[in-house]
Amino acid sequence: MAIQLSHFSSSSTTFSSFDHKISYFSKWVTDIHFRRQLRNNFELKSTNGYPLNAIPMQDEGSVAKTLGEEVPFPEFGEANSMLSITVVGASGDLAKKKIFPALFALYYEDWLPENFVVYGYARTKMTDEELRNMISKTLTCRIDRRENCQDKMEEFLKRCFYHSGQYNSEEHFLELNCKLKERESGKLSNRLFYLSIPPNIFVDVVRCASTKASSATGWTRVIVEKPFGRDSESSRELTKCLKQYLTEDQIFRIDHYLGKELVENLSVLRFSNLVFEPLWSRNYIRNVQFIFSEDFGTEGRGGYFDNYGIIRDIMQNHLLQILALFAMETPVSLDAEDIRNEKVKVLKSMKQLQLEDVVVGQYKGHSKGGKSYPGYIDDPTVPKDSVTPTFAAAALFINNARWDGVPFLMKAGKALHTKRAEIRVQFRHVPGNLYRRNFGTDVDKATNELVLRLQPDEAIYLKINNKVPGLGMRLDRSDLNLFYKTRYTREIPDAYERLLLDAIEGERRLFIRSDELDAAWALFTPLLKEIEENKIMPELYPYGSRGPVGAHYLAAKHNVRWGDLSVDGLFLPAFAAGKICLDGFLLLYSSSLSKKFKDQKRFWWSGFEVLLSVIQI
Repeated sequence: MAIQLSHFSSSSTTFSSFDHKISYFSKWVTDIHFRRQLRNNFELKSTNGYPLNAIPMQDEGSVAKTLGEEVPFPEFGEANSMLSITVVGASGDLAKKKIFPALFALYYEDWLPENFVVYGYARTKMTDEELRNMISKTLTCRIDRRENCQDKMEEFLKRCFYHSGQYNSEEHFLELNCKLKERESGKLSNRLFYLSIPPNIFVDVVRCASTKASSATGWTRVIVEKPFGRDSESSRELTKCLKQYLTEDQIFRIDHYLGKELVENLSVLRFSNLVFEPLWSRNYIRNVQFIFSEDFGTEGRGGYFDNYGIIRDIMQNHLLQILALFAMETPVSLDAEDIRNEKVKVLKSMKQLQLEDVVVGQYKGHSKGGKSYPGYIDDPTVPKDSVTPTFAAAALFINNARWDGVPFLMKAGKALHTKRAEIRVQFRHVPGNLYRRNFGTDVDKATNELVLRLQPDEAIYLKINNKVPGLGMRLDRSDLNLFYKTRYTREIPDAYERLLLDAIEGERRLFIRSDELDAAWALFTPLLKEIEENKIMPELYPYGSRGPVGAHYLAAKHNVRWGDLSVDGLFLPAFAAGKICLDGFLLLYSSSLSKKFKDQKRFWWSGFEVLLSVIQI
């Protein structure tokens, strides 16, 4: 992990004794040497042994009018600097459930500097003690050192303070600045602002913070939560407004899925294991699937969700970012700019999304086990005539030499049968397989598959074909697996912990650059406009089901079977698959999907492919 070094103080540092000075210097040198060694162990190098460093991209037109410039020199120890973290929108759910617990976890594990302070800022009237009581209810400790948990909580809460103010008030941010200066006590000031607020007030907060509450001696950085606009135009406008007050290097656009352990491990798995990298291409990979499902609906958040929908909320950011990391070429180094450069190349190489390669759905009310589950439009915050998709499946293609012709399938939905996020890599069939007859007509049973389960129960496993012990020749599909809970005793850090630490250290590798954002919106904006302007009706699916049958049709169209039809390595029972197919096939016939076909013959043949795809088990 790249480490952001502190700055030399503008004033001379005084110590009580020479021995004390040597002690600080030794601690600093040891710490810096250790962290450099960690980074060098994973840094790609050229044949002459030197790191391969690409020239970072410069954003034209970026202007920092008021924020202090970052000085790339280390400070003599930590004692003369102060980290001030301001959580804007501190009374909201995200701050209470994710940001404050992540900050405490970093403090508990000794990742935060010696001198730091946390301020909550929101419109809600609240005292320091009331803030502490609120966030103390969500703080937890790591499972391996719980004995000193309460002491650490009390120490952390003593560093938490609150200031109430309007988001567009420069006067209130000036008051915040005075409080921060008082806590900083003349030390070198590094300030991080986390914007846990709706996007329509991003610019007001950045304007006020930059003009009245930025650091005069150290760095100032701003973490911006998604959504980053609704389309290409609004995204560009937001970036343009932010850059009136910030440089690109000061904007940290956060996508918490990039901070998940398995996403972080994706490049390690590929680039540090010889067995995988040669297979990472169209020559061996048949298709790649990115699957996201939640087992609950909007549950009161329908007002927000209805303005965005599942494509903007999940596919355009979370899944597309993971796709770019998965498909990118080998970067010249692990530097943030080198990695982000390769991701941008992938996004710019992608074929424009067509409506015929997309299926949208919306969950409806359903009764199961004597319990009733409401439909999407039953949410009182959702308009009764809403056609906003709560489910979407799409087939994407990358037009480059490595991935030409390989379908990248995405599927995301709410109110489905399970909570899951995973990447599934299905390899090609073995040419002239000697054991083909042992698999019967379902050749897909013999297909190797690599699965990275992001959540829950993080795991990596590879499906292989294996002989069942005995005198006969019976083959079995087995898993070579790495389950994180059984392999590693330490609890996996939350994604927000990793991303907050990276922002503090100035590591931008897992944050989204403005040209990445432009390329992502360029891919989805035409599709979104077509769906909304033509008022495409989503296919209804029952709450708690596996989603619209149209998704199976889409997969069959590209000669793919969704990998999540299996549970714990076993395929769905035949009667369940038959029911999915028979119920859904009638829906297909009567739905608007049939209008996509030029003639009835083609429609029925595609439906037959759905039948084969689901029922061959």
